[in-house]
Amino acid sequence: MADLQQSFVRNRLLRALSPENFALLQPHLERVEAPFRRVLITPNEPVGTLFFPETGYGSVVADGSAGRVEVGLIGSEGLIGAIPVLLASDRTPHQSMVQHAGEMLSIPAGALTEAVAQSDGLRTLLLRYVHALSIQTAATAYSNATYTTEIRLARWLLMCHDRLEGDGIAITHEFLSLMLGVQRGGVTLALQTLEGNGLIKAQRGRITIRDRESLIATADGSYGGPEAEYVRLIEGA
Repeated sequence: MADLQQSFVRNRLLRALSPENFALLQPHLERVEAPFRRVLITPNEPVGTLFFPETGYGSVVADGSAGRVEVGLIGSEGLIGAIPVLLASDRTPHQSMVQHAGEMLSIPAGALTEAVAQSDGLRTLLLRYVHALSIQTAATAYSNATYTTEIRLARWLLMCHDRLEGDGIAITHEFLSLMLGVQRGGVTLALQTLEGNGLIKAQRGRITIRDRESLIATADGSYGGPEAEYVRLIEGA
């Protein structure tokens, strides 16, 4: 994309690159629409394209005999498909799909690996991002094993809120139960509690954040650690 200027990109990872490293990627970036539920990375198939979200965000999900659960959330801070490609593997058992429609910058996997081979600085920053994403995944595993549905829901809503420009999150109870790996009834009760406390407004297919600070308090320490590590690793580098 010859006319794409770094100063105009909205992806935080691309903005954190040095101008020289951005120039290595810039000719290969293509702006694409990302509709809801579009599959970006197919499990157990070679990753041909990676995606830098500009708006909206994607979910990394794991499937098993007991169902599906979200293990990663990637928005404008990151790169979808980074882990297998940057760690010298061509595929992953996890699916990545669009959870909130938006716009992304795609790049062929081969172009990214060639650029990384040319620049130690680019490789270092992108591997720092892989580390930041692994911290998020570990925090999700800890939350799923330790916290109540209400706390996990508060954390998840905050993570989605971070990746959107407004306060409204388009999501159904059914899809939310899949992302959190809990029964739909449990999600409904947790939403009712948060709404009753004035933290959110729940409507059909949409949740609006009303009191972010109280939502952070409700998350009870489950939110904030990975986010701080991202800033330290990427934007403080």
